[in-house]
Amino acid sequence: MRLLALFVFIVGFALVAAWSSMRIVASVQYDQSCGGYLKRAADANNVDLAKQELARALAWINANDLRDGYTSVAWRTPDEDVGFWHTNLTASLQELESVNPEASQLEKTNVLMKLRETLLDQGESTIVTEPDGISVYPDNVAYAWAGWISLIVFLVGCVFGFIVLNDDY
Repeated sequence: MRLLALFVFIVGFALVAAWSSMRIVASVQYDQSCGGYLKRAADANNVDLAKQELARALAWINANDLRDGYTSVAWRTPDEDVGFWHTNLTASLQELESVNPEASQLEKTNVLMKLRETLLDQGESTIVTEPDGISVYPDNVAYAWAGWISLIVFLVGCVFGFIVLNDDY
């Protein structure tokens, strides 16, 4: 019985560790391929640089078909609307592309400030505006199920192990 309890605990722990690792890897890959470029576009000091970085992020978004849907699993909320996010980024790039090279520095600065306000959320810290869970979208449902199942197996292993180890037989 003790070996079975240990086995369930180890399998549960391995599942939780694997799920966590996969989420971390997905997050890093997203930041390297898209999120980082959105941040760089927001931080750009001139229109051409902002256009280049935003175009790079949008190319990845389009290549991965992140144009519509919601990142939520259980219910839809506006902050998880992938379509709005994509449309907003596309409109921002079009606005950058429409800036006349002969525009005054004030006009260019205003466009860059508007872009920064679009791409970043200000709060206690500054973060890139993006739907929650976008790093695993469109596989968010699979990640949610895998997370819940691995957590349940782990908790069953913990409870089962606790009961077996404290059983005087």
